[in-house]
Amino acid sequence: MSRFRASKYKNAVPRLPARGDWISNIRTGSAVSYGNHIKSSCAFIAFNANSPGGGTLGILSLENGSRDKQQVSELPCHADLVTDFDFSPFDDALLATCSADTTVKLWRIPESVEQISGTQNVTLGPEATRVECVLFHPSADAVLASGAGNVAKVWDLTQQKALAALEDHGDQIQSLTWKGDGCLLGSSCKDKMLRVFDPRAKSSAVQSVKGHDAIKDSRLIWLSALDTVLSTGFSQVRERQVRLWDVRRFTTPLSTLTIDTAQGSLIPLYDADSGLLILAGKGDNVLRCFEVSTADATLTQVSQCLTEVKSRGVAAVPKLALDVMSCEVIRLLQLTDNSIVPISYNVPRKSLQEFHTDLFPDTLGKVPSMSALDWFNGSDEQVPRVCLEPGRRRKQHFTSSAVPSPQESETPLKEQTPKGEKETEEGSWGAGNPFQVHSGQMSSSSSNGSLTSPSVTSLSSSSTKSSDLVTTPQSQKSLHSFLGPNSKFKHIQGTVSHRDTHITNLKGLNLTTPGESDGFCVNRERAAVPLLVTGGQVAVLELSKPGRLPDTSLPTIQNGGAVVDLCWDPFDCHRLAVAGEDAKIRIWKVPTGGLTEVLSNPEKVLHGHTEKIYSIRFHPLASDILASSSYDMTVRIWNLSSGKEEILLRGHRDQIFSLSWSPDGQQLVTVSKDGQVRVYQPRRSASPVQEGPGPAGSRGARILWVSHGRYLLVSGFNSLSERQIYLYNVGSLSSGPIATADIDVAPSTLIPFYDEDTSTLYLTGKGDTRVHIFEVQSEDPYFLPCSSFSSANPHKGLCFLPKTECSVREVEIARALCLGHNSLESVIFKVPRVKKEFFQDDIFPDTTIWWRPALSASAWLAGANGQHKKMSLKPDDMTPVSAAPKEAPVRKYQPSSFYLEEKTDEEKKEELLNAMVSKLGNLDDPLPQDSFEGVDEEEWDD
Repeated sequence: MSRFRASKYKNAVPRLPARGDWISNIRTGSAVSYGNHIKSSCAFIAFNANSPGGGTLGILSLENGSRDKQQVSELPCHADLVTDFDFSPFDDALLATCSADTTVKLWRIPESVEQISGTQNVTLGPEATRVECVLFHPSADAVLASGAGNVAKVWDLTQQKALAALEDHGDQIQSLTWKGDGCLLGSSCKDKMLRVFDPRAKSSAVQSVKGHDAIKDSRLIWLSALDTVLSTGFSQVRERQVRLWDVRRFTTPLSTLTIDTAQGSLIPLYDADSGLLILAGKGDNVLRCFEVSTADATLTQVSQCLTEVKSRGVAAVPKLALDVMSCEVIRLLQLTDNSIVPISYNVPRKSLQEFHTDLFPDTLGKVPSMSALDWFNGSDEQVPRVCLEPGRRRKQHFTSSAVPSPQESETPLKEQTPKGEKETEEGSWGAGNPFQVHSGQMSSSSSNGSLTSPSVTSLSSSSTKSSDLVTTPQSQKSLHSFLGPNSKFKHIQGTVSHRDTHITNLKGLNLTTPGESDGFCVNRERAAVPLLVTGGQVAVLELSKPGRLPDTSLPTIQNGGAVVDLCWDPFDCHRLAVAGEDAKIRIWKVPTGGLTEVLSNPEKVLHGHTEKIYSIRFHPLASDILASSSYDMTVRIWNLSSGKEEILLRGHRDQIFSLSWSPDGQQLVTVSKDGQVRVYQPRRSASPVQEGPGPAGSRGARILWVSHGRYLLVSGFNSLSERQIYLYNVGSLSSGPIATADIDVAPSTLIPFYDEDTSTLYLTGKGDTRVHIFEVQSEDPYFLPCSSFSSANPHKGLCFLPKTECSVREVEIARALCLGHNSLESVIFKVPRVKKEFFQDDIFPDTTIWWRPALSASAWLAGANGQHKKMSLKPDDMTPVSAAPKEAPVRKYQPSSFYLEEKTDEEKKEELLNAMVSKLGNLDDPLPQDSFEGVDEEEWDD
């Protein structure tokens, strides 16, 4: 009847966090078959990080705070792939790693992960072949097991030598496991055998059995100090299996559970205190929770959790770091391609104000029971247990002697023991005992189980003088440096204008324009939108005529070839340049008032490119100058007044993703699929004058100039296909980007728009629903995030109008047109301000009159330079906010002297009476019912 027993953990439910609580600023390494690739101590998280040789781990602190503020540091461990690693169960900062470079290394992680470059280490080996797994001893300090090839070794880390070599394996070792009391060592092997060793007695196995039929990755874990082990592997027909074994009768499994037929190996994680088992498959997005009953050898499923992303590895956070007051019995860290997802298993209880002893029995403490030498000499002392109740929990900190600690010279202290419990005798530690508790490393436990660093503890316990609370200019500066700079556009608001301003009933839009194109283009009078019909037709929409378009066909521009890119002449609202797949650029003249009939004869046709064109861009200063890029990997500059090609730029080795003119029109920059950013001075040389590394991804990129031409901004993809933006210093392009910001994961390239007046950057992609906004500054941090704008439906493109189209009276800093599935809508970006009656001159500087040319084409080609004039956006009837009269501050409360003034008892009584009267009203006033009139006697019913 044991299957009907009540379980305390049967209702344990996993809680999947929101994406904002993920640790997302990581780069995971190459996937390999063995190892969990993520481990955790009570203080740190380690995971395989992305690096050219694969020998790097990512290290970050285990915190319960905001995940996006986690500091991730890289630890270059080995010269080849890191195959496995493990934290000491006693020393949270001691990490063992092994690698394909045949060595085992020990690392002491500094308290601040930013200082990880100077981490101390000890090297063991080299071995004859790559080392596959490492595992610390559960009760003795400085004892480590490793598996390399078909040999498992047990190391005394204090002497840095192996005291046992277990060679009784027929093939490569796949996993190692210690019995809970540390007496025996188990292994699983590629020869399909499970083995049990007594490392202190003999080098051959004392027990062995065939575990699973397939040679694929198998795992073996010991269920605490019992005689039961659990293995995971594959059957002969490639089914994933879980088996329970009794090592005293190591011949047949006690029970076998078949999971499924997925290919990823199962990672078993077992909590000896609760008996809960987590099974996570590599490449799966399912976490299975079972309760293990060793009495009748059964596995009872508790829950099954479906995660958003697939697992590269899964680790369990140690019991001492859990939030026991919220009934958290297990916390997992799921490693994915680009994030770490913390998943908590909680048991629902009515009250979370008290400690539930039945859920949290005493657990193993942080102080080992013996030294390495004592264990090798036959000692089997067990690790003392500690209470998990926050009010009674022992404050423990231990530093292993395996790797020297900078604080090793400090005075050792005894373990602090609660009143009523027996203290450890000082003499029992021994004069030469390697493990000590240092005062400089003592950490106090918080109520949720996380360890508070010594620096925080000392800060909170120090006394604060009243004079220290006065905010001086220096303290304000320190606060600013602590919180970071803040953008004046942080609370920018994006809203869609009224429906009356929309153009609706758009039909047959071409939604498959190349990624190098914005998809459509606008000027202050009209928009040009490609249509998905033969002949490369383009619809021209007049912005002055909003509303529903007729159901009949519209007059269009008949381009003749499929449209790949198009743009308006910035100095002529009637001239449109259209690039086609036939390697021709056609220049069209739209009549005043818009199209009234089909336009099929272009003003000019430019011939020169030998293959399909990527993109076209007009010169920002000179009229009639147009640049184009093509599949023939050239950039050509055209003079539209003569219709001839003037300059040919070479030097590209692959597809040109994007090109952009500098604000002064003297330089041109490109970003290419060959991973390079190139700067040209077209009038001086056909070859690039500068080259630098571009985005690592090859899916697409955009480039433009920012900060008056001092920097280059590139939007692209990294090697993990995540969208990023990069900032380059034009003067040192070859040194790479000076700043990088992660945006999100999406398939389309981010199209950037930069407003020079406000230094704001707007980013969105085709098919997105969100517009990301940043303020770009010339010092670190270079990108200041602002509020983003989200639309209800995915948009097909976003193009911005000139600054003169914004209403400065409503503090509009940008206005854009958003192309939807069948409509063209206006999106307005405003900055909330209180005094709108004044002109906000701090965010509306004089703007550039860029719609008027500063040079002719012939003058620019001859070497002349120029610049645009500027104009004020201030209406004549508005006063600048900087010149607004200063209002006298209104005192909300009476001065303190009013309340401190001495009054006589009679005055106080009078004030109290007046206050009561004003509260209750005048007693002489008639009551409401006094004004009611009665009825005549004859009106009463008998």
